[in-house]
Amino acid sequence: MTHPAFNFKKLILAGGTTFAMLAVPMALSTVTGFDLGVISSAQAAEDGGAKKGSANKGGAKKGAANKGGQGTGTGTGSDKIFRAPVSGEEEDSDRPAWAGVKGGKSGGGGKPAGAGSKKGDLFGDMVVLLRDANGAPILTADGLVQVIAYYYPAGSTTLVPLKDASGNLVTIPYNAEGDLLPTVTVGGVTYDVFGAEVELGRLSVGRAPEKVLTHSLDEALSKLTAVGAVIAVDSTGRLTVNGVTIDSPLENLALYDKYMTTGSLPGVTLPANFNPAALLAAAGDKTGTLSVDTVVYMNSILGINSGTTYYDFSSVNYDRATTWSTATATVLVKQPDGSFVPTVVSLYDAVFGSTNWVDPTAVGGADDFAAAANDYLQVIEFVHDNAVR
Repeated sequence: MTHPAFNFKKLILAGGTTFAMLAVPMALSTVTGFDLGVISSAQAAEDGGAKKGSANKGGAKKGAANKGGQGTGTGTGSDKIFRAPVSGEEEDSDRPAWAGVKGGKSGGGGKPAGAGSKKGDLFGDMVVLLRDANGAPILTADGLVQVIAYYYPAGSTTLVPLKDASGNLVTIPYNAEGDLLPTVTVGGVTYDVFGAEVELGRLSVGRAPEKVLTHSLDEALSKLTAVGAVIAVDSTGRLTVNGVTIDSPLENLALYDKYMTTGSLPGVTLPANFNPAALLAAAGDKTGTLSVDTVVYMNSILGINSGTTYYDFSSVNYDRATTWSTATATVLVKQPDGSFVPTVVSLYDAVFGSTNWVDPTAVGGADDFAAAANDYLQVIEFVHDNAVR
């Protein structure tokens, strides 16, 4: 199987408010009243219904919407997400300092000592936002993030993104106080709207004290740098050492953090078909999905994004057919007599129905990386569920 090469760098947002607009603009509903730029494909949770465990009511205070600028992955302003706790706030609360209180426009703030070693209290509500091609939140004229509006269709218990008559995504407006409104009117119809929650699942371990991932990184590197170690990737894209897959979610997350931070793994010569998106996939829930929002939030939690610095995905391009069309795996296939026989199957056909992923933007970007990561995750689930045992 082939995988695209990745050369990544960080993108510095000058003055804390300038974003790289890297793709052809796509119009959003005029009910928002904003000039919104590019919409990522993954923000709408694939339009078929958000796989969300819960939703944040659209009328909630801006703690759910993260008022305060372009932030590092929560879509909040600058590094105000690292601001010291508000006086009187419970120390064991998982709510970040800006949740439920008035935020500010981008810029200012500072990361307090120790924030890098204990990350569990950095993020509370994380919702699907309007983002540019690099994954950075697109702000309103007032410096507020734009929350994609979701609603429950009549008779359904599944949240789906709200669109206007032209098929454009709608965002939830703010009132004069900077709070999200609970309803949106589109085409003469008023909808109760919500912000769709981005669930991290077992990726939430990234919030753990830094020593947890440090230990896991040491464990993984001890295998990868052992004398005589032959490094390759398996059928799912995960790294292998002498034919044994590194399948520990913690170790893969630690490797992802290290690679995305430094551009390499110390002492390791990576195979040509290595893709860091596979590391994030191997760290996630096998039955879950990975979106642009997942990637950006995790990069902020891990410190790959920092302050007004976003990871630069502009050079990332992903093509599913190129990556998977020749990839195979040996799995158990049910026979007419009910028995299961180890069989070599095409992953492109078995997992993706021989259907290529269509990039919604004219250039590469965060959506390409997220699409690659999600595809690796689906392949990992398929191979795991049908593995020869």
